[in-house]
Amino acid sequence: MKIIDGQPYAARAELSARAGYKGDATLRALWAERESNGHPPALRIDRALYWDLEIWERWFTEHQRQHNGVDYSGNADEELPPAGQAKVLGIDISAITNYRKNPPRGWPAPARTEELESGRVREFRTRRQLWAYADAGPRAGVAGRTPAKGPDPRVALAVDALAAEPGRKAGETAAALTEQHGGGLSTWKRAVTEARRQG
Repeated sequence: MKIIDGQPYAARAELSARAGYKGDATLRALWAERESNGHPPALRIDRALYWDLEIWERWFTEHQRQHNGVDYSGNADEELPPAGQAKVLGIDISAITNYRKNPPRGWPAPARTEELESGRVREFRTRRQLWAYADAGPRAGVAGRTPAKGPDPRVALAVDALAAEPGRKAGETAAALTEQHGGGLSTWKRAVTEARRQG
């Protein structure tokens, strides 16, 4: 971190850590595509690049919101059952079910619970809670968490990506998913391979 004209500037490694990525491959890819994604400019100091931290964080938050598959519409205080939570986050309902046993980092406590006749408990969360979770960093199914047991939500995302652009090469699809959702490229390559096998 450097202070330039009273403003904090950060190098790519520091930005990667703030964004919750283990390496800097995703941020390198975003920088390489800056003409199309509006990535903020950098200052070169000696051999390193530095970005105005405040400007970069605003840009990154907006970029993530545009590419994270989350539905930001609706009443922020609406309490949603598991199926609604999955829809807002753009993931399979089985992932939400598995979060009860194996919650990912940052997964919010329920806003309320409802006991069903079967004796099971249904957990409700607000859209606001889900949006805050999605905005906080890499989400479940990506870097920083043990994959949930059951269907892998990454495979479902890969199936959707392959269906959206059937002519795209597997490696290109995996790279796009890595940029969009974070995590490792090799993890997304495996998800794409499994999605193709299922298709």
